Amino acid sequence: AVTAARFVLAALQLAGAAALSPGSCAFEDSACGYEWDYAHLPWALHGEGHYISVDTSYEGEKAVLSSPELYSEEWSCVRLIYQIATASETLPDPARLNLYLRQEGESFDHLLWSAKEPSDSWLIASLDLTNSTKKYKIVLEGEMRQDKSASIAVFEIKITPGYCIECDFEENHLCGFVNRWNPNVNWFVGGGNIRNSQSILPKDHTLNSELGHYMYVDSVYVKHFQEVAQLISPKTTAPMSGCLSFYYQLKQESGIVFTVYLRDTSGFYEEIWKTDSALSADWVLAEVDFHAPYPMEVIFEVAFNSAKGGYVALDDISFSPVYCSNQTGTLFNPSEAGCNFEEDLCNFYQDHKDGPGWSRVKVKRNVYRTGDHTTGFGYYLLANTKFTSQPGYIGRLYGPTLPGNLQFCLRFYYALYGFFKMSGTLAVYLFEENHVVQEKIWSVLDSPKGVWTQAEISFKKPMPCKVVFVSWCKSFWDCGLVALDDISLSLGSCQAADVLLPNPGECTFEKDECVFTQKKSGRGSWHRKRGPTPTSYTGPKGDHTTGVGYYMYIEASNMVYGQRAYLISRPLRGTSGKQCLTFFYHMYGAGTGLLSVYLKKEGDDEEIPLWRRTGEQSISWLRGVIEYESDRNYQIIFEAIRGVSMRSDTAIDDVLFQAGPCLEVEEIQFSSGYPDSLNEIEY
Repeated sequence: AVTAARFVLAALQLAGAAALSPGSCAFEDSACGYEWDYAHLPWALHGEGHYISVDTSYEGEKAVLSSPELYSEEWSCVRLIYQIATASETLPDPARLNLYLRQEGESFDHLLWSAKEPSDSWLIASLDLTNSTKKYKIVLEGEMRQDKSASIAVFEIKITPGYCIECDFEENHLCGFVNRWNPNVNWFVGGGNIRNSQSILPKDHTLNSELGHYMYVDSVYVKHFQEVAQLISPKTTAPMSGCLSFYYQLKQESGIVFTVYLRDTSGFYEEIWKTDSALSADWVLAEVDFHAPYPMEVIFEVAFNSAKGGYVALDDISFSPVYCSNQTGTLFNPSEAGCNFEEDLCNFYQDHKDGPGWSRVKVKRNVYRTGDHTTGFGYYLLANTKFTSQPGYIGRLYGPTLPGNLQFCLRFYYALYGFFKMSGTLAVYLFEENHVVQEKIWSVLDSPKGVWTQAEISFKKPMPCKVVFVSWCKSFWDCGLVALDDISLSLGSCQAADVLLPNPGECTFEKDECVFTQKKSGRGSWHRKRGPTPTSYTGPKGDHTTGVGYYMYIEASNMVYGQRAYLISRPLRGTSGKQCLTFFYHMYGAGTGLLSVYLKKEGDDEEIPLWRRTGEQSISWLRGVIEYESDRNYQIIFEAIRGVSMRSDTAIDDVLFQAGPCLEVEEIQFSSGYPDSLNEIEY
C-alpha cells in the first residue's frame, strides 16, 4: 500500500500546478514538486480539502517535506498557512511544525521559524527571506514529540517577491495582518463584491475599481471617548531599513487620530508617523523612514473621539530598502562596538587623566595562569589599578558612542584574581557624550576565581551614550587583578536573542549533546558536566561558553591507561568546497593522554585524521581550528585517550561548523605537549 501511495503522489507531482510561483503550493491536486523524506513519516495529500498533513498511521517521530530547488536574488516573503490540532491540551513536549532554509554548500539547515500552539482554525506565518546568490530549499518538519494524537496540516505555501510587511489586501489571508479585536471599533475589509458591500468608499487604490479591496475603520459603533482600532502587521523576521509607504483616505467630522507605531518584542511602542491633514477625499500617499534592526510589528492605529468621527481607509502598504528622505545615514554597525583585543583596543580608549588603568596583555600557554578567552593564547585586557596615578585605584575603559533609541545587548567575559571581596570590583556604566555619568547598569557580585565568566546586559537609552568599564579597588591591600575580553554588542535585547533560534552548526552543550552521540567502548565515555571536575590538578574549573555552563569531558579516574572514548556526530550533508570546524579543548593534568579529531566519509571504512594533541597543553581552554572538505555525507569524531595517570581529564566545548574556508588556521595540526619555558607571562 505504501508503494502505491508513493506512486500516486509522484504521479500527482507530475501534474503540478504551473501558475504558482516556484516553491508555492496550494496542495490542490499535487504537491508541486515538494518531496517527503522516506527515512521519516510520510505526508498525506488531501486534494479535496486542499491540504497536506503528517500521516500518523505509521510509527515515527517526525515527517520532513522539502521544496524543489529555488533561487531568488530578490528579497522574498514566505507565507505559510497551517494548523496544529490536538486532543491533549497540556503536554510538556507538544507537537511542533518547523520551517528550515537549506542553503547550497552548507552542511546544516537554518531554522527560520517554529510553532507549537494548537488552534481551531488555520493560522498564517510570514517569514522574510533576505536576498542571496545561493540556491536553496524550504524544508518543513512536523515533529510529533510526545503528542501522538496531534495532527499537523499545511494548507498553502506561497513565496512571493517583496517584503512580508507589504500588502494590497486582495487576498483572503490579508498577508498576515490582523485586527486587534475591540467590542466597538475594528478594522474591516472593504470593497470587493459591490452589491452586499460594506463599502463606504467608491474604489480601492490597488485596482482603482469597485472590485478591489482595502482596509477601513468606521466610527459608527463608537461608544466611548478615545476608542482605538489597531491593525497589526506580521513581525519582521530579518533586519530591514528603508521607506515604508501606504495610501490612506481620511474623512472626519470630529477628531480622528491616525498613527503608525513600531512595536518590539518587549512591547515597547515607538511612534513613527501621525496624520497631519484634516481630511482627504482621495487616496493620499504617506511615506515614513522605517528602521527595524530586530523583530518589529507595524501597528496602524485609529483613535476616535465620537460616533460622528468619520472613517479611515488604508491600502497598498509597500516597502523600499532606500530611505524616503534623502537621508544617506550610515547604519550603525554593532560589531564596531565590540573587541577581542587580539590586534589593538579597537574603538575603546582610556582617558589620559586616569593613568594607564587597563593594559593589553598576553599569556603564553602554561599550567599556572589562565590565558585569554578568545583562543587561550591571545590578548586580553588586565586592570592592575594598584599602581595607577589616580587616587581610589580606578581604571576606566570607554567604548565608542552608541546611537540613542535602540535596544542593545552587551556581552563580555571577565575574570577576577586576588580579591578578598569581589563585589563591585568591576562595574559597567553608561556615560553621556560629555562623559557625565548616566547610570550604573551592572556590577560584579561574585564569580568563580580566575574563570572567564560571561555577563550580558540589555539596555535602551533615548540619547546617545557610551559604555564604560570601571575596575575599582576598595584599598591598596585588597586590590587584585580584573581581566576583560571578548566584548560584543548586538541589536535587540539579550532575552530576545535567547528566544531566537539556535545557530544550527553550533554546539555549546548547554542543553544537550546536539548533533553528537556516544559510541560506547568499554568503560570509556564522555560526560556532560558543569563546574570543576572531581580530580584536583586536572580538567577545567568551568566551561568556555559562560564559565558556569556545561562542557563534555572524560573522567580519567573511571578509565584505564590507553582506554578510548568516542563522540560521533550524526551524518552531515556533504558539500563542495571547504568547511571550517572550530572548537575549544582543555588538556590540563600531568598525565593527560591524546585528543584527536577524525573525518569519516560515507562508504569509507577508514577515518581520516584531521587534528591531534598529545599530553598536557595548558590550564586554559584553547581554540582548535580545522579546515576540511567532503563532497559525500560524513561524520566528525572526537576521540579522547586516557593518559598514564588520573590527572588526565580532557574536555571539549563550543563546537562550531561553518561553511567556507577558515579565516584563521592553526599553524600545527598535530602536536605534543609543550616545553617548560612557556610559563612566563608576556606584557
